[in-house]
This record gives sequence, C-alpha cells and structure tokens, in this order.
Amino acid sequence: MIPGLANGIHSLGPCSALGRSFAGSSCANLFCSARWPPFALGNPGNEPLFDEASSIPANEIPDGEGQTDQIHGSLVEVASLGVLILGPSGVGKSECVIELVRRGQRLVADDVVRLRADSETGRLIGWAPPHIRHFIEVRGLGLMSVADLFGTEATLDECEVGFVVRLEDMGSGVQFERIGLERARETLLGVEIPTVQLPVHAASNLATLVELAVRDWQLRLRGVNAARRLDERLRARGGILDGGDKGEDG
Repeated sequence: MIPGLANGIHSLGPCSALGRSFAGSSCANLFCSARWPPFALGNPGNEPLFDEASSIPANEIPDGEGQTDQIHGSLVEVASLGVLILGPSGVGKSECVIELVRRGQRLVADDVVRLRADSETGRLIGWAPPHIRHFIEVRGLGLMSVADLFGTEATLDECEVGFVVRLEDMGSGVQFERIGLERARETLLGVEIPTVQLPVHAASNLATLVELAVRDWQLRLRGVNAARRLDERLRARGGILDGGDKGEDG
C-alpha cells in the first residue's frame, strides 16, 4: 500500500471513521481530499463503507427543487427504470448491482443514494455524491470503478427512481408475497413508489429477481397483470386466488 491517507483524513472532521483495511491506502485520498462532509471509509464489520453525510450541498440541488434526503442503498437503472435497492448492510446489495451491470444495466449510486423530489413533476430523482460516483465496494475485493471495469456506458450520473426493491434475509421473519395481485407502495419525499421485498438466501439469484420484478412492473403499467388474470380465471371456474395463502406449498 502507498502512504498518503493521513494528509486527507484530517479534512473530513471528527465524524469520519477509517477501517483497518484502509489504513495507509492512497485510494482513500479520492474521498478525503476535498473537505466534503464526512464519510466513514469502511470498518471491519458490516457497516456501510461510505456513511451518509449530514446534509446535501446546495450546489447539487437545482433551483426550484423540493425536498431532499440521502439513504443507505444502491441505485441502478434496469431496463430504463430506476431501481432503488435497499436492505441491511451485508445483505448483498452491491453484489446484486454488479451482476445487473454485468448484464448491461447501469449504475447510478452505491452505498449512499441522494434523493430529491421535483416539486413540479412529482418525480423522485436519485444520484451519487460526486466523490464516490460510479465507485462500488465489493466485500472481499474492495473499491472498484464500474466505469473502468465495464465502460462509461455502464454508468449514469442520475436517474428517476421508479421502483424500490427491499432485500430481506429469508430467516428474518418477513412474510414474502406469494401471489402479487397488487404491488405495495412506499412514500419517499412525498412520492409514492411501487415496492417489492425479495428474500435473500444461499441460492438467491438477486439480479434475476430484480430484472423479473422490473419486467413484471412494466407489464402492469401496460395493463398486463398475470396474477390478476389467473385470479379471474380461477374465479370463473369456482376457485378463488387471494393474498391470504402463505402456506409452504402451492
């Protein structure tokens, strides 16, 4: 490792945290050199590598925009739809994003996602803090530039958030959807966004599940709802398909 971190780390202030794996690493200068609000540059546990800063600089918010916020998560454009991927640290968000990018999707932000609500259009826009834009942390490998690995066409500076995916451990006790007649919604900065919860376990192929969720939602926007169609077919034959069946079989 090349020494060079010490000169930069002091500019981040007392809230910064530096993981042991980064001690003396010159790569951290990318995040430390410009007196930007504090990031936590990793730690030995499962905390976010880049922690959320306390506020968003005013020069990143266009005039006339509404509320702003930033959250721990990842944002990737999948089939032209901005997908916000949320979940606890270490659940597999970044690995899911890398696989999506490898399949031709585009990274917007990893670990810290900044959000603003467009007060005129009602859209929710997401982007990455400039100092970590298009970088991603992969546990076991470290920091990587998606633009270097896959080309600049694999990245976007910002996009509209149109879908939320929450990754949850299979053993967390969450009741996962089994039928899906309707998609749940959650509100971010006053904007309602469709959302799904996806189970994470040893055999999960999260990138495939995210792509399926996006394709299904885009079909629903065109009036094609497979679950609803099957429900209507069963009702016509005397059976009823509803969201109450959470059994293990079926």
